[in-house]
Amino acid sequence: MNLFSSIFTSKNNTGKDNISGKNIPVHVAIIMDGNGRWAKKRNLPRSAGHRAGVESLREVIAACIDLGIKHLTVYSLSSENWKRPKKEIKFLLNLFIATLKNELKLLDDHGVRLRLIGDRANIPLEILKTYEEAELKTNNNKVLNFNIALNYGSRQEMIGAVRNICRDTEEGKLKYQDIDAEVFSKYLLTKDIPDPDFLIRTSGEYRISNFLLWQISYAELYFSRVLWPDFKRKYFIKAIREYQKRHRRFGKV
Repeated sequence: MNLFSSIFTSKNNTGKDNISGKNIPVHVAIIMDGNGRWAKKRNLPRSAGHRAGVESLREVIAACIDLGIKHLTVYSLSSENWKRPKKEIKFLLNLFIATLKNELKLLDDHGVRLRLIGDRANIPLEILKTYEEAELKTNNNKVLNFNIALNYGSRQEMIGAVRNICRDTEEGKLKYQDIDAEVFSKYLLTKDIPDPDFLIRTSGEYRISNFLLWQISYAELYFSRVLWPDFKRKYFIKAIREYQKRHRRFGKV
């Protein structure tokens, strides 16, 4: 039994969380921040922080399944992160492959559908192949849609959408009079995914960092001082409880 499988100790763990089953967000997005600082505080290499961060992600995925959350989108690697030291990037990419291969069967068994969101053109072929195989294998799963933002940048995503809209307009596939928010959304990488209800960022930073800028227009925001490797199930449940206290108005009184 690996670490992830040990988290799924029962069919439903919500009882021990003492959380209401009402007003559960449909879509949670997370900026997983603080791996490097977590490692630095312990005089460990940054790679240790990234490994520890995987454990937090396992617990959050399990909690989402237990709570009935249908969509989870995590910021895995931004399009700007390629500027990091090459050694760290190489470690991260290898960690992505190893983790996905190790956990894929269990995720599939629990009805998790994986989807890659990002600019696929610049993702190394071995990484892309691994993710696309996972997408294909889990395509029919319906318990949790797990969206991994890899080589993703929201500004770049919107520029790509504008270019494709211009192309379709020039080719007569789209009339400019028909372009509205709904049409624009259909040209984004998240076109068949509902917008996030709840955005969580860990580590005490208060930034969005080019993540789902269009999609989070009406999302509730939650910033935690807890570093991502320490953001285990209890902190995720705490965040969901906070969400349940919010009254979403969507611009209305």
